[in-house]
Amino acid sequence: MSPDAAMMAPVRVVAEFMMTLDDARVECVFADDPVIVENFAPYVFRGPSAAARWREGFRQHAATLTELHCGFAPAQDFSRMGDIVYFVLPTTWTGRTDGKPFEEQGGWSFVLQRQGGGWRVACYAWAVTAFRLV
Repeated sequence: MSPDAAMMAPVRVVAEFMMTLDDARVECVFADDPVIVENFAPYVFRGPSAAARWREGFRQHAATLTELHCGFAPAQDFSRMGDIVYFVLPTTWTGRTDGKPFEEQGGWSFVLQRQGGGWRVACYAWAVTAFRLV
């Protein structure tokens, strides 16, 4: 099994925000009390204002990044218990950092819960597994 299109929808919105910094839709994809683990300070964002603090933190993190794009390999370790799902997306980010092309590979773990008629991000954690300037 793997995440279906409805489960991938909030993941794609989060990635789209990160690529464009357009937060028009990103607020509604997080659950009421999310936990986000990232590779930028303060590293753990949790609670009712976690999504807003994460967005601001990512904007600062992305200040030297341009031309961001991400691609997903097939999901790994998918499991479901009722209205909660877990899966890992092998992810590759490309773009420029300080004008230099880069490639970053990692694992993006998600816990989604069904809320308000759709899937919402209850938790995600990003782990870089390789980074290189190209």
